[in-house]
Amino acid sequence: MIFFLIFSCKDDKKNTQLVFNEKDSINIYLKSISNTKLSLKQQLNNCDKALILIHNEKDDTIKRNNFIKLISTYDSLGKEFEFKKVNSELIKLSYKLKDTIGISKSLTFSGRYYLNNNINDSAFFFYSKAEKFLIKYGDKKSLVDVYIKKAAIQFYSDDFLGSELSATKALKVAKLIDDKQNGYDALNILGVISFELSNYPKAIEYHEKALKVAKELKPLDKNHLESLSLNNIGYTYQTENNNLKAIYYFNKALNNDNTLLKEYPSLYATLVDNIAYSNFKLNNNSHLPNDFYKALKIRDSLKLLSKIVYSKIHISEFYKKNGDFEQSKINALDALKNARLNESPSDVLISLKQLSLADIKNNDKYSNEYIKISDSLHEAERKSKDKFARIAYETDEIIQEKDSLAEKNRTLLYVFVVSFIIVVLLFVVRAQRARTRELLYKQAQQKANEDIYNLMMSQQAIIDESKNKEKKRLAQDLHDGVLGRMFGLRLNLDSLNYNTDEEAIKKRFELLNELKTIEQDIREISHDLNREKQVLINNFVSIVHNLLEEQNTSHEANVAYSIDNDVVWDKVANAVKINMYRILQEGLQNINKYASAQNITVEIKGDTDNVYLKIQDDGIGFDVSRKSKGIGMQNMISRTNDCKGIIDITSKKNEGTKIVITLPIETKPLISEQE
Repeated sequence: MIFFLIFSCKDDKKNTQLVFNEKDSINIYLKSISNTKLSLKQQLNNCDKALILIHNEKDDTIKRNNFIKLISTYDSLGKEFEFKKVNSELIKLSYKLKDTIGISKSLTFSGRYYLNNNINDSAFFFYSKAEKFLIKYGDKKSLVDVYIKKAAIQFYSDDFLGSELSATKALKVAKLIDDKQNGYDALNILGVISFELSNYPKAIEYHEKALKVAKELKPLDKNHLESLSLNNIGYTYQTENNNLKAIYYFNKALNNDNTLLKEYPSLYATLVDNIAYSNFKLNNNSHLPNDFYKALKIRDSLKLLSKIVYSKIHISEFYKKNGDFEQSKINALDALKNARLNESPSDVLISLKQLSLADIKNNDKYSNEYIKISDSLHEAERKSKDKFARIAYETDEIIQEKDSLAEKNRTLLYVFVVSFIIVVLLFVVRAQRARTRELLYKQAQQKANEDIYNLMMSQQAIIDESKNKEKKRLAQDLHDGVLGRMFGLRLNLDSLNYNTDEEAIKKRFELLNELKTIEQDIREISHDLNREKQVLINNFVSIVHNLLEEQNTSHEANVAYSIDNDVVWDKVANAVKINMYRILQEGLQNINKYASAQNITVEIKGDTDNVYLKIQDDGIGFDVSRKSKGIGMQNMISRTNDCKGIIDITSKKNEGTKIVITLPIETKPLISEQE
């Protein structure tokens, strides 16, 4: 706050010292600013004179246009404070005049100010508001520029789908007004988005279209943009590990513009580094590591911290591959240092990844830091996407103007309002009916699931009952038949003990002991057959047990499982049991199809409020952060959500997968059809 007060005081004092001539005018001062022979101080002095003259004008569109010219001048001179101050005056004037053009211009200027200061959420907010006014009065030239800015903001905030939508809108409007420069920018953004989404063929297609547009631009911009697109195409091929083709496009970009090193040294350094890295991947080390250091030197001179990080990582990779682990570690540490100076989480992540490979002794330290930053980065990305969606929703409002028509048009307005209400009511009724049909469909689907589950339970109950009958029959036969006979035999032998023959007595004792042993064994068998295992008391547990046993016998992976005996399954809702069984079934199928696992662990336990299912394997794992998931995984998530449960999926490449699902014991009943 003190900073702004100091500068405003300075401006006030300076303005009181300005001297005017009678022939001075706003246009003269504004035109004189473009004179390159004037010093910056003289240019700012003329701007201040023009501002005082603008203040003395009456509030109309002429004053608005002069404000716009002066704001653009401050922007070109890089004077952000004056830029923002005069733009605030333009906003007040435009709203006072109810001037749509002035409002849209002032909102666009506000967006530019916050974008230049890296305050992306505020910039997105003002560009979104400006978009509505620009659409209303049809300024397509400014509108396409706003779409490009929004696409760039969303891209750098990892909102790729939102960025793609904005860039597509920009491309459509640019084609309508034949704006090749913005058309090129839109195609370039779409290409980069496709690259980030790993859709490499689509990325190449967009960059080739951008290259075609670049060739149609004025010579001033043509070569540079062509080289940029050629680099993007080459980098895409490099990512696909098609390094020969990548080198072809990188060299073509270098040869395309001989002024790159002088006018666009950053792009030149990028091309040199990319060529070196592709050669490194092809084991063509004739110019390495010299080319890496050549690119690094240029980036160092330009203080491009993020680019320096990539140079250092490439050099670290080179030394590691050639056995110089000390140099590999030093360069990886330099990369991490620059990444932290640049305050770039993504650069820090790739630096930590390389450092964990270069410094084996401290691998755990860097890996843990990598995981921590990666998790926080994913959370920040999610919040950023939600924030932009919320801003877009809040700014998506209808800008209404008061009707200045006479009484003769009022009737027409009433008719329109009534018609609109009727249409809305019809839409609401139709939507409600559609929702009711959807609810009925879900109810029928759940009823079918319950019927299937009940059939399974009934079938299992019949099987269990048959088993129990057979066990009881065997137990009864053993007890009443074999044991009875054995007992009689023992009595007979016992009566012979009165024989005084020593050898006969000894033999009889041996037979008696053996019969006692047989009697005890048969009694234990009888009791075991009459006893049910705790894990198979409940039919649901039996079904789960059978599923896991079938998995063990039908597939290579070894299944170890445990089911908590204390869970009172009678209290668990049928919908929860059905979905838990289906989730377990789906999880095992996914492991069998994709995981290549050797061992599977399944745990089922519960407490008074929830039941818990854990499925863990030691397979190849997968990237849980990817945007799209398989149908099986989506079904598991959907079933968990249907039960108001929580699903936690943890997986890493080559480190297996763990899925923990928490389901409440009771679920809300289905919504019945409303009248």
